[in-house]
Amino acid sequence: MRFFTQRRRFSDLSEQEVLALAISSEEDDARIYRSYAERLRTDFPDTARIFDGMAEEEDTHRHWLIDLHAKRFGPVIPLLRREHVAGFYARRPVWLVENLGIDTIRAEAAAMEAQAERFYLAAAQRTSDADTRKLLGDLAAAEAVHQHSAERLETEHLDDETRDSEKASAHRQFILTWVQPGLA
Repeated sequence: MRFFTQRRRFSDLSEQEVLALAISSEEDDARIYRSYAERLRTDFPDTARIFDGMAEEEDTHRHWLIDLHAKRFGPVIPLLRREHVAGFYARRPVWLVENLGIDTIRAEAAAMEAQAERFYLAAAQRTSDADTRKLLGDLAAAEAVHQHSAERLETEHLDDETRDSEKASAHRQFILTWVQPGLA
């Protein structure tokens, strides 16, 4: 029934295509984290630094994947994105998430890391090349650790006073954005 859809099944992807998908996913995730950081920088500078750090980690993963791809398949990376793969996890639009507040953004980031971990675990099981399997397994472990890294970065950049200040600011923004216009 493949002729009914323009999307490929994950199980039909070659190892090169799995790496290409991983590369584009890391690029997208880094871009999303940078968008969150930029959106939060004015009102929540400490949380913005957390997302800057997460974007840098995604960039590091992308570099590892590109190096492995170049070693195994050459310098040309096929264009393959999440939306090209049926059943592959999709990211919510940044504009939708960023308008829902800081707690929603943090929850979305945690969900992104969990989805990436599941992807790398599934991809590692499908590959027969030892180097690829090792890298994908390492990336799955890294994505699992990212949730802890985000918590560590939060602890590092957000003391109780800053966290309370951000919570009050987010509540004030919620009132001004959603409640007050409804009263008019």
